[in-house]
Amino acid sequence: MAAIDVTDATFETEVLERSKEVPVVIDLWADWCGPCKTLGPILEKVIDATDGKVVLAKVDIEANPGLQAAFKVQSIPAVFAMKDGAVVDGFLGAYPEPAVQQFVDGLVPSAEEQQVHDLIAAGDEASLRLALSMEPSNEDAIVALAELLVADGSTDEALALLARIPETERTRHVAASARVGATPDDDFDEQLVALLPQVKNDDDARQQYVDLLELMGSDDPRTAEYRRRLTAQLF
Repeated sequence: MAAIDVTDATFETEVLERSKEVPVVIDLWADWCGPCKTLGPILEKVIDATDGKVVLAKVDIEANPGLQAAFKVQSIPAVFAMKDGAVVDGFLGAYPEPAVQQFVDGLVPSAEEQQVHDLIAAGDEASLRLALSMEPSNEDAIVALAELLVADGSTDEALALLARIPETERTRHVAASARVGATPDDDFDEQLVALLPQVKNDDDARQQYVDLLELMGSDDPRTAEYRRRLTAQLF
């Protein structure tokens, strides 16, 4: 697989989002950098041999000062590895091929990790349950299975699954769906207005109010106003 030329504008899609599916190695370089020209072909050779299990993204720091600043690059070549949107490893300088091979080998998913990934990608209930039997705390599998369970009405099991892992934006939304059971065409206004007088002294009412706001989402222009009303009611 050919290396991807990444820019300030395409980094989020080509690297951050892609790293949620496959490890991405980021090679920060410049045309004037002699060691970069030594390291570049080695990275390409070693990563190409993974047959797509690792992806190489190249960033010309002269043309992309935003990424140079984001990675706090003071010398090049600088290499970083990302998984699930986060930097997990890296090195500075022109490493020899054996060292690069060791670096990349540490990123290649094991056979079991690859199997879990494939099961999650399949997305059906049986595959997701099998994935969780192999990795009980895998967030992707838990969220995907919880979504299926909510759709089937098995909300208690969905909430129990979500309780296995720390709360995130993803888990909050699915948990809210499980507790509220609202339909997508519900505008929630009537429910929120009715719940507001109860939120100070009724924990269940307060949770339902917060869940409704979660389902509305921050993009809904009403959400900020309803949050303001909640704060005013509580304090």
